[in-house]
Amino acid sequence: MTIDQVLEAASGYLHGEDLDFLQKAYEYAEQAHSGQYRKSGEPFILHPVQVAGIIVGLELDPNTVAAAFLHDVVEDTEVTVEEVEEAFNEEVAMLVDGVTKLKKFKYKSKEEQQAENHRKMLMAMARDIRVLLIKLADRLHNMRTLKFMPPEKQRITSNETLEIFAPLAHRLGISTIKWELEDTALRYLDPQQYYRIVNLMKRKRAEREDFLSDVVETIEDQLDEVNVHAELSGRPKHIYSIYRKMVHQHKQFNEIYDLLAVRIIVKNIKDCYAVLGVIHTCWRPMPGRFKDYIAMPKANMYQSLHMTVVGPNGDPLEVQIRTDEMHRVAEYGVAAHWAYKEGRTISSNRYSFEDKLTWFRDVIESQPDTNDAQEFMESMKMDLFSDMVFVFSPKGDVIELPRGSVPLDFAYRIHSEVGNRCIGAKVNSKMVPLDHELRTGDIIEVMTSKHSYGPSHDWLKLTKSSHAKNKIKQWFKKEKREENVIKGREVIEKEIRALEFDVKEVLTPENISEAANKFSFAGEEDMYAAVGYGGISAKQIVNRLTEKVRRAKDQEKEERSLDQALNEIQSFAPPKRTNSIGVSVKGVDNLLIRLARCCTPVPGDDIVGYITKGRGVSIHRTDCPNVNIEEVETRLLPVEWEGSGQQSKSYNVDIEITGYDRNGFLNEVLQTMTETRTQINTVSGRSDQRHKVATIEMSIAISNVGHLQKVVEKIKQLQDIYAVRRVTH
Repeated sequence: MTIDQVLEAASGYLHGEDLDFLQKAYEYAEQAHSGQYRKSGEPFILHPVQVAGIIVGLELDPNTVAAAFLHDVVEDTEVTVEEVEEAFNEEVAMLVDGVTKLKKFKYKSKEEQQAENHRKMLMAMARDIRVLLIKLADRLHNMRTLKFMPPEKQRITSNETLEIFAPLAHRLGISTIKWELEDTALRYLDPQQYYRIVNLMKRKRAEREDFLSDVVETIEDQLDEVNVHAELSGRPKHIYSIYRKMVHQHKQFNEIYDLLAVRIIVKNIKDCYAVLGVIHTCWRPMPGRFKDYIAMPKANMYQSLHMTVVGPNGDPLEVQIRTDEMHRVAEYGVAAHWAYKEGRTISSNRYSFEDKLTWFRDVIESQPDTNDAQEFMESMKMDLFSDMVFVFSPKGDVIELPRGSVPLDFAYRIHSEVGNRCIGAKVNSKMVPLDHELRTGDIIEVMTSKHSYGPSHDWLKLTKSSHAKNKIKQWFKKEKREENVIKGREVIEKEIRALEFDVKEVLTPENISEAANKFSFAGEEDMYAAVGYGGISAKQIVNRLTEKVRRAKDQEKEERSLDQALNEIQSFAPPKRTNSIGVSVKGVDNLLIRLARCCTPVPGDDIVGYITKGRGVSIHRTDCPNVNIEEVETRLLPVEWEGSGQQSKSYNVDIEITGYDRNGFLNEVLQTMTETRTQINTVSGRSDQRHKVATIEMSIAISNVGHLQKVVEKIKQLQDIYAVRRVTH
């Protein structure tokens, strides 16, 4: 296209000042690229003109077309982004900067530089999709002129096109660009197969055209009888699609069903299903070859009815049925939503499809997790460019995941805490192991427990999506001691200030020592680290640190409250003082105290006393569901673990271990318990042979929470462990 042809095409939807704006952008680019030539020997300005022509073909707004004219001026001339903004506007400058490569920085290798370029483009794309539309147009014209490049450059560029740009075009639903990128790349990567398929298609072209002519005539006659107006045409099969099926599905050319296809475009959705009925009355449908993308659109917003029927002479025939609007979206994808219409600003139609492109948010979310551009791009390829499955939450929300994903991928996509606390999952109302591969249409229900000890290292092997892997890595990063100590101190100081206490007054050596001892930490740094990685809440620590100050302020009120509670207990409690379990109500005698069996508290747990009827005070963990309700708050007493002699006592705790069912699994767990010098009171297990999941339930004797944590961490280091959790009955 020449500049005159581009402006003429733009005049079909732009007028007056907009066309003058584009003329100005062209003249600016022409002057900036003056004296520059491409490998073909043509003036460089021809490339921006062709890119702008492709953008005009998508009917995008004036700023995007102007940016297409200017997209190389910052990269290949002395013009700066600031100068572009001054000459045009901030939006044009932002778009030009988004597609500009990072040539001015030094990198260890060309691969690292290219990865950083791609990361920059993806991040700019996440802010404004038009950056990618310009980049796709730029790549499309470069592929059209690739014959002028050296063979090695042709191969590298074609590989990059298939790995990055064609999948991005597919995810955006721009099939017109996607197919040309793929077919052109194949011509340079495997020219022998490319031209073989071209020749095979040419040989049967006349036969296919006669076949489709008969099919179209039959369908038109049937549609006339039911008064449905439709446009019918043969659908060309793209070379790369045929190539992929021949290579990956090991099929011969004559075994590919959708070489013969007809596309039917109607006015509305009702007519789509009316045509479907007509097709089924004409020919017998092939089992398993019907897909309703109208009721269940693809992630790139593609909608259509697909079916394969046994056509005339017994030949398979593929039929696609869609409306005019669906056809436009199928051809131009997200660009169809960005199309510029007079009297409507570009932002007015931006949000109509924003929620459908949730993977943009994933790009932004995963960015801070790695400083390595190549690792970032590998994550993007895994999540954005692999085949996808579509599953449902119990509420009916559709979640898109890479093919091969497991329930853990789903859990982390819902929320990182759901993933971290995951202990199991149901698929279609049936229990499945955490390595169960999800399929499109599955309904997933994640089971969590706040007593879960977090992810296992094996989860990194089980999960498929980079999103889940990043979240799991984040969790383990929190266990880095030095970082956690710093973070824990900051969180505690912030909590102290929130309670309007003076940090220096609270964080005295005496208070810190008492708080660390209370929660069975070896010292100050252990306590901060535990807060840093989430092993204990800052609120619990701060409550202990500020205890003396709060006690002084509220002493009178607390004494009245305690006296009232003690009077109630002593009215029915037997004259017995029991400290054998290591728990006491400070300064009070004649209390019958026992540990609750439902939550089996141990030293280090936050505990509370519950006044029972006729059985004294029952000691529960503060997070026990049996006491965590408003109705029982009036029956709660403050209690604490006694400070001496606790290491010599033992307390029963029930834990549940799940993992991959294999030979020797139970023996390895028991051996690990022996190594930790932990007494096992009872042990039982069960095996799910169908899903290869083993579950081991143990009652063990431990001295405190720290002892229990060490046991759990030791078990989680074993191979094939899915989860370890503390059981509350």
